Amino acid sequence: MKAFVVDKYQKKGALRLADMPEPELRDNDVLVEVHAAGVNLLDSKLRDGEFKLIVPYRPPFILGHDVAGIVVRAGSKVRKFKAGDEVYARPRDGRIGTFAELIALDEADVALKPKNLSMEEAASIPLVGLTAWQVLVERAGLRKGQKVFIQAGSGGVGTFAIQLAKHLGATVATTAGAASMDLVKSLGADVVVDYRKDDFEKVLEGYDVVVNSQDAKTLEKSLRVLKPGGKLISISGPPDPGFARKQGLSVVLKLVVWLLSLGIRRRAKRAGVDYSFLFMWAQGDQLSRITSLIEAGIIHPVMDRTFAFEQTNEALAYVETGRAKGKVVVKVR
Repeated sequence: MKAFVVDKYQKKGALRLADMPEPELRDNDVLVEVHAAGVNLLDSKLRDGEFKLIVPYRPPFILGHDVAGIVVRAGSKVRKFKAGDEVYARPRDGRIGTFAELIALDEADVALKPKNLSMEEAASIPLVGLTAWQVLVERAGLRKGQKVFIQAGSGGVGTFAIQLAKHLGATVATTAGAASMDLVKSLGADVVVDYRKDDFEKVLEGYDVVVNSQDAKTLEKSLRVLKPGGKLISISGPPDPGFARKQGLSVVLKLVVWLLSLGIRRRAKRAGVDYSFLFMWAQGDQLSRITSLIEAGIIHPVMDRTFAFEQTNEALAYVETGRAKGKVVVKVR
């Protein structure tokens, strides 16, 4: 099969289009014919080697974290899916590889594709949808009447998280440039801060939850918009001891992670707020609940551009510019 491969960890290194063996099908797996694959900043960070200590892959490996396609074969222990089912998924860490013509997925990571979405639209959802769900529902326990600040509202996670937060009954603030103001307002943002003109920490106050997706400077500022007892949840780091335990990292890496997050954890404690890092995980049951929201018309995908499979490197470069509004997708077939 054709696939885009990382030959070595290298910043902005090009992926190689290669002939690769078909993936091995385990008893609990479904083999999926890939029709479309979402492109994420996580892909470029993984290729650059930013996560090689905590999510190690041995090159050459196939990149890609979002998939929509059709089941062509099911393992002997699979009960939820059969050949011909249209599905979508975020493959679990250690088994990624959606920039390919085929991928084997554990059935626990898979959900039926929303009936009202195209393959390309469906492929845009799993990683950002699960990230938003795990931050807002699982970690924050966001409730009606609470206030949440979601940074970078026009990005992949932002466009999904704004819609989910509004569905949960929260008041939503976000940051955006002038060109994206109308978009984020149409998704449900109540307060929009133009990040080019205003400092959000001078405009916002008394928030229950902040979803940080930016740099260390923004993380620091985020503490000032939270009320005592609020939650600062970062999807861009630094990782915290809870993450290290969940990943089963070595004693040395646990110490490294502890030191990396020591500063922000101390400042959060002084401010009377809770800091945690979330590295989203594959979860088919959560994705099925997201499917229900999409089919009910409560959440819809926000797409920027679709690239041909052969243009996967160009798609990755475009995502890295940070200019995409919503998601970028590669059409495989």
